[in-house]
Amino acid sequence: MRLRPPHHQVDRRAVAWWRTELLLLWAVPTLVLVVLAVFLPARFWLLLPAAVLTVVLVPVAIGLPLWWYRVHRWEVTAEAVYTRTGAVWQEWRVAPMSRIQTVDTKRGPLEQYFGLATVTVTTASSKGAVQIPGLDHELAADLVQQLTETTHATPGDAT
Repeated sequence: MRLRPPHHQVDRRAVAWWRTELLLLWAVPTLVLVVLAVFLPARFWLLLPAAVLTVVLVPVAIGLPLWWYRVHRWEVTAEAVYTRTGAVWQEWRVAPMSRIQTVDTKRGPLEQYFGLATVTVTTASSKGAVQIPGLDHELAADLVQQLTETTHATPGDAT
């Protein structure tokens, strides 16, 4: 069997989720720098790093999630779970059904707001779990159910 790109894209709402996370990551240190510059005497030089953060991180927060959306892929077959992630360095992961130990979902506050979830497939691999971020939360629940049933029916001890 030839390795091919996984078929499914993450949910389109993942772009807004990733963008919001990056903008919040930018906003907190920038706001701290601006507040310190305003309230501390003779600290206006703190506005320079705030401006640099803004000039660098705002375009990144706008463009990088679009690139992630183009790259991130996932697929589940009867044999394995396939994922492709990354921005510059892309990573392909394959988790055979016989190696899956647990299947979990995670929904942080922003994921809940955007109606998304992350499915985590844990295997005996030293590389760690395979994650599928940015899935519709109902699709994620169905996927967990499907993977649970498939791995239960797959022979092997997942070690």
